[in-house]
Order: sequence, then structure tokens, then C-alpha cells
Amino acid sequence: MKKSNKIVMFTVLITTCILIAFGAQAANETKKAPSPKQQAQYEKMRVCNAEAKARALKGDERKAFMSECLKNKPNEETQGASVTKADAER
Repeated sequence: MKKSNKIVMFTVLITTCILIAFGAQAANETKKAPSPKQQAQYEKMRVCNAEAKARALKGDERKAFMSECLKNKPNEETQGASVTKADAER
């Protein structure tokens, strides 16, 4: 392969890498914000995780606790809304 062909191939490779990097950055900027429901689930997961950590749960015990916690435990926003709704019905 001639030296000029090597230079051209190297230039094409570098240009391609730069374009891929900029494309990935542009795609990352177009991420949408999480919905309120997703935010509530994230908060619920954060609370359950902190409680499991405080109880020092590990393995299957932690897995079972997290499952029950995420199914049953209402987060603060949901709890406040249900109380308000109950008061409104009275």
C-alpha cells in the first residue's frame, strides 16, 4: 500500500471516529425528562432501597423485601393524595 493511501485511510478513520463521537453526544442531549409516574417510582425505589440497607438485608431476603416494599408501600406523594381524596369524600 502506498504511503498516500495510508494517509487517506487514516484521515477517513479519524473523521469517522469524530463524527461518531458528535453523533453520540447529540443523541444524549435529546433524552426526555422522566414522567411524574417514573419520578414517583424512582422515589419509591430509593426509599425501599434505603430501608433495606438500614436493615442490612442481603441476598434472597433483600430481594423479597424489595419486591414487597415496591408493591405495597405508598410513597409520600401517593399517601398525601389518598388522604386528601378521602377527606374530600367525607
